[in-house]
Amino acid sequence: MRFFDLLFMSIGNLWKRKLRTVLTVLGVVIGVTSIVVMMALGNGLKESMLESYSSYTSMTEIQVSSGGYYSSSSDNTEEKFLNQEFIDQLLSMEHVTGVDPELSFWVMLKCGRYRADVNIRGLTQESIQKKGYPIAEGTLPPDDESELKVFYGNNVLTQFYVESTYSYPWYENQEAPDVDLMNDPIFYIFDRQAYWNSQGSESTTAPPKKYIIETSGLMAGELGSWENNDSTDIICDIDALKAQLKRVFKKNPIPDQPTRKNGKPYDEIFYSTIRVQVDEMENVADVTQAIQDMGYDAYNNAEWIQQNIEQMNTIQAVLGAIGAVAMLVAAISITNTMMMSIYERTKEIGVMKVLGCNIRNIQALFLLEAGFIGFLGGIIGLALSYGLSFAINSLAASGGEAMGLGSSICRIPLWLVPVAIIFAVVVGMVAGFIPSLRAMRLSPLAAIRNE
Repeated sequence: MRFFDLLFMSIGNLWKRKLRTVLTVLGVVIGVTSIVVMMALGNGLKESMLESYSSYTSMTEIQVSSGGYYSSSSDNTEEKFLNQEFIDQLLSMEHVTGVDPELSFWVMLKCGRYRADVNIRGLTQESIQKKGYPIAEGTLPPDDESELKVFYGNNVLTQFYVESTYSYPWYENQEAPDVDLMNDPIFYIFDRQAYWNSQGSESTTAPPKKYIIETSGLMAGELGSWENNDSTDIICDIDALKAQLKRVFKKNPIPDQPTRKNGKPYDEIFYSTIRVQVDEMENVADVTQAIQDMGYDAYNNAEWIQQNIEQMNTIQAVLGAIGAVAMLVAAISITNTMMMSIYERTKEIGVMKVLGCNIRNIQALFLLEAGFIGFLGGIIGLALSYGLSFAINSLAASGGEAMGLGSSICRIPLWLVPVAIIFAVVVGMVAGFIPSLRAMRLSPLAAIRNE
């Protein structure tokens, strides 16, 4: 018999017993829906978690500092510096795709009766463009080493306090201080230690010089909106910041910069942090270890993110196993249906054998019936799964966003669609295998005499 002849015969046999077929298919529908929805929930939770992490941190980034706490090197007596030589060394390492140096320096700002201590971060132009800061007014810091221009984060104003009372308008009353960062003259004090030493009537320390730094722009965002990690910082060009620090401190040591054993400063200004970009998350641990072996501090978020992913994979597997229980019940139902069909069609099977029908065709007929039940259940189950997924996402939208999971916590991956259908067909055929063997092994004479 040809395959399509067997297929049409199996569909006809199922159609003759519509109620039993519908009930059996319903069992498969419930099983497939349970597995798909459970797997989709696990997948949605995992993807939402990764999206949440990626919104505030890079999963392929390593933060490097000058050495000590995270270093695995046995010899840390040699002082390690973050300079261009080290950057060139990093760029030559396997799997490293980029290196972004940063220079951080705390400055004191004064405007009228307000004062603030803010971190000014010097970044390369490439890094500034890569971060894609939203601009509310003005422009990003220009590539101009001769003059320092700054770009204020949208929450820098929250750091201002009234100098006479040390009260913070924003944190105490949710009020913005009367400071216009774009237009008001903002005085910068780079030598904060000298400033504090000069305070008091008996102090002999001369007050440090104040500098007015031009504003290039303001970061977009409401005051009190913390979506951007750099919202409380001042951003500027790294080379311009280096030049400004050299002008301010001249031959004197720069705060937070290493000095020689005799206390004198080095000729160059070293970076505060270096961010190393790795090609794949799987390679982050190896690159981190290699940097630590060189005697530097190296830290990444990939390790604990990977642990969370593994936990989510376990949860997804457990949810899938729960759904598989319903599929097991459906498989038993298919087996029962096919056994009943064989008992009812015993004489028909005997006639087919007497007429010379190949016993493999008889087995294939029953396997196709079982497989078609699985196929129908898989198609309907998938359609129902998409409907349930949409309903779950609609109901959980507000709650999911509140927990940082987003509005889509039930996501059916594309690969699951064909897998679910194939799985349902295979389960159906496996469940119908034993009944098909019984049909194949029936004695023709005994089958014909059967009433």
